[in-house]
Amino acid sequence: MADSRPLILIPTFNTGPILRDTVSNALASGLPLWVVVDGSTDGSPALLEGLSPASSQDFRILRLERNSGKGAAVFHGLKAAIEAGYTHVLTMDADGQHPAPHLPEFFRLSAAHPEAAVFGRPVFDSSAPAIRVNGRKVSNFWANLETLGWGIDDSLFGMRLYPAEKLMEVMESTAFARRFDFDPEVAVRLAWSGVPILNLATPVRYPSKEEGGISQFRYLRDNTLLTWMHMRLMAGFLLRLPLLAVRGSNPLDHLNPPSA
Repeated sequence: MADSRPLILIPTFNTGPILRDTVSNALASGLPLWVVVDGSTDGSPALLEGLSPASSQDFRILRLERNSGKGAAVFHGLKAAIEAGYTHVLTMDADGQHPAPHLPEFFRLSAAHPEAAVFGRPVFDSSAPAIRVNGRKVSNFWANLETLGWGIDDSLFGMRLYPAEKLMEVMESTAFARRFDFDPEVAVRLAWSGVPILNLATPVRYPSKEEGGISQFRYLRDNTLLTWMHMRLMAGFLLRLPLLAVRGSNPLDHLNPPSA
């Protein structure tokens, strides 16, 4: 990426042994990689000891003393990344769901369109729980309504590559988007601010418990949080509606694959 410096950013909270595999696989990309340990109590930093990044690879472990939520962990890493001169951050989950071999595709698209955010569009296999696959359709409906169809194929999928400064502007514009609401809220707010969105079909796999798979999703807690979030975003949408209606569509929407 000639005019940009991308960084892989992995927030983690009590992910267990699968964290090491996730980080090791992502390090194989050769790109800088930071892990943000979000108040974990499972010895996460020790799990990462002995990993072997390339000699020139910027590999760091950042720590938050208290668990503050995914969005807060990303925000913490984002601020440090911008201070270090990185222009783009790619977020991926620590639980083994996101495919490290697919990283070059994100970087390729971002190199061609550095002004855009590249969102993964999940391609589920048989390991995906039906309740998760079908439940996300509700959030996707609201996110597309709140942005007048700007092009958010999946509002909840966390493997994304963001222009760092634009993401920082969005995070600083709200006191929310600090927990499970991070992915859908920043997607909507980036669309409101006019950031082009490109969608990239991305395979996703849910590792079994025997493979070390773990989920921090809590059905009642997190769906309540999402409901409150969309109520807030709808209010913001109605205030912005006149401007959104006249500004036109996502300028890179013609590059997006047809919706599934």
